[in-house]
Amino acid sequence: LMERKTHVKINRKQVMLAKLKKSCSCTPQKLKNFVMDFFPVLRWLPKYQCKEYIWGDAMSGLVIGIILVPQAIAYSLLAGLKPIYSLYTSFFANIIYFLMGTSRHVSVGIFSLISLMVGQVVDRELLLAGFDLNDDAPPALGDGPLKNDSLSNTTAFNLTTVGINAECGKECYAIGIATALTFVAGVYQVLMGIFRLGFVSMYLSESVLDGFATGASLTILTAQVKYLIGIKIPRTQGHGMLVITWINIFRNISQANLCDVITSAICIVVLVTAKELGDRYKHKLKFPLPTELVVIVVATLVSHYGKLNEVYASSVSGAIPTGFIPPKVPQFNLMLRVAVDALPLAIVSFVFTVSLSEMFAKKYAYTIRANQEMFAVGFCNIIPSFFHSFATSAALAKTLVKTSTGCQTQVSGVISAMVVLLVLLFLAPLFYSLQKCVLACIIIVSLRGALRKFRDVPARYHVNKVDTLVWVVTMSASALVSTEIGLLVGIVFSMLCVVVRTQRPRTALLGQIQDTSFYEDDLEYENLSSVPKVKIFRFEAPLYYANRNYFLKSLYSLTNLDPNLEAARRKKYEKKEKHHLQKGNHRTANGLGTGETTLQLVPKQIDFHALVVDCSSISFLDTTGVNILKEILKDYKNLNISVLLACCNPSVIDSLKRGGYFGNDLGSIQEMLFYSIHNAVLFAKEQK
Repeated sequence: LMERKTHVKINRKQVMLAKLKKSCSCTPQKLKNFVMDFFPVLRWLPKYQCKEYIWGDAMSGLVIGIILVPQAIAYSLLAGLKPIYSLYTSFFANIIYFLMGTSRHVSVGIFSLISLMVGQVVDRELLLAGFDLNDDAPPALGDGPLKNDSLSNTTAFNLTTVGINAECGKECYAIGIATALTFVAGVYQVLMGIFRLGFVSMYLSESVLDGFATGASLTILTAQVKYLIGIKIPRTQGHGMLVITWINIFRNISQANLCDVITSAICIVVLVTAKELGDRYKHKLKFPLPTELVVIVVATLVSHYGKLNEVYASSVSGAIPTGFIPPKVPQFNLMLRVAVDALPLAIVSFVFTVSLSEMFAKKYAYTIRANQEMFAVGFCNIIPSFFHSFATSAALAKTLVKTSTGCQTQVSGVISAMVVLLVLLFLAPLFYSLQKCVLACIIIVSLRGALRKFRDVPARYHVNKVDTLVWVVTMSASALVSTEIGLLVGIVFSMLCVVVRTQRPRTALLGQIQDTSFYEDDLEYENLSSVPKVKIFRFEAPLYYANRNYFLKSLYSLTNLDPNLEAARRKKYEKKEKHHLQKGNHRTANGLGTGETTLQLVPKQIDFHALVVDCSSISFLDTTGVNILKEILKDYKNLNISVLLACCNPSVIDSLKRGGYFGNDLGSIQEMLFYSIHNAVLFAKEQK
């Protein structure tokens, strides 16, 4: 009774030419819309409700700015760069996202995972260039990028081979690598936006992202332990960094600096206690406690007046210059060296930014444009790379703080940038005596959220075992091998899990729910009645080349009949009967008379004459899938068993038609295809 609609054929060539013509045309209105879309601030800023929004934006911007300063200084340890570059990064990222971002709430800036990925590339290239990775390597004269820092690495390195035609010290080369990496990552993100490749983020499942973040957090934690206890061990590069670093830590544990150990213990206790109290009483607090800033100020004062560096040899941050360094174009030859490393950096940065933007847009009932977010985060990397900054991303912790302190728009980002600018211009030198162990404590305490994922493993396992396995594999690979390899392993493994689940899906024989026209799995539900002389088979996956054998194996096993073996038995038996009859022996091979041979042509009794295949869970068929269905149709027909298909979606029906399943004239389609299992069963019962 149902007839398919006749769809008008679309001339794809004409459609593409029309779209291209429309895209290439330029009118004043179209140019205005393009500029307004590319800079969303031009749309919402003129409508800014100052009286309603300014207090929340000012408060959240001030709080985030206060949090940004200590975090920026601390995360410079992860990136293997001087603190001034982290401050530059935080400043420029907030300004650019204010102009180009579509989310009202996300906080874009320095992020621990991104800093770690940048630091690993920087360390590797420094090692290849012959520099000492030790943070406290003795300085010598060199031409570093900071005008008021006349000291550089001992082995001033002539970098003509990588495009720098002057002597460049360790610090100069490190920021050169970081800016080149950041520029290439930004270019990748902009290209992904131009070609609308945002779908790439779909392959990073929640389990992969959580596992990656947790594994990277373990790596970050491991890298900070040497600062916590004040030992001098080489910075490990390459695969297995976590294990090698811990071996070196235990080998040198006797050299621990008692001053750093005591300072670290006090700072961790204070920070954790303040965080726990803040979480417990957050509904009573109008804004989060600026614990990190208080700890840094107090620790700096104690270190300065107690002369901890001179008396106890405690490692300190050192000179942080004020002002801005003249902009510089990232080196093209360095870009070639880090082009491969920039790809995972670009994807991770984009995925975290877009996922957080979508999450908070949904929570506060507005929409974002994922493609514009890709442009925004791309230019948050491209433009700052000319100003000695490194890669950025949205950060969950700071975004939660923004929303909890009344943020309404990205005006709060500008206020945060002003706070960072104040530090850059005037306050940075005051942090000279700040101990590195204090920065390490801030980093480690900030990892609480990611490390708490271990507590969620039992609940995750209870919900879905496969997702838990993906999380464990991704986390282990990210921690034990490397972050980039861990991300790749997680993506590949999660995709393999999907493939395996379609290769060996659930299969079932269905029984009828009593006094209804519905059918369900006979093994899962009680009180189902089997349909006499009819088998109903369900296959819960697409039918394609990878699961063809499993489909046949499951069908033959559940129906307890392999038509090929049955046909072979019949042929063999008929051959024996024919041989005995030709010899004139009227007794058959079983010792029976010829009149009794009819019952013996089928060695095992077949208890059904119709097979109904429930195709409701088969989302698509490939050529192999169509051929398999044609094969079982033919094989069962040889045994006088009809095969009926039920609940096929239009895509599957079209594939069957194109594959010739219903014959050339489609005359028998009404006897082979049914829109419900019950209709197929009724038809089978009516057959003789």
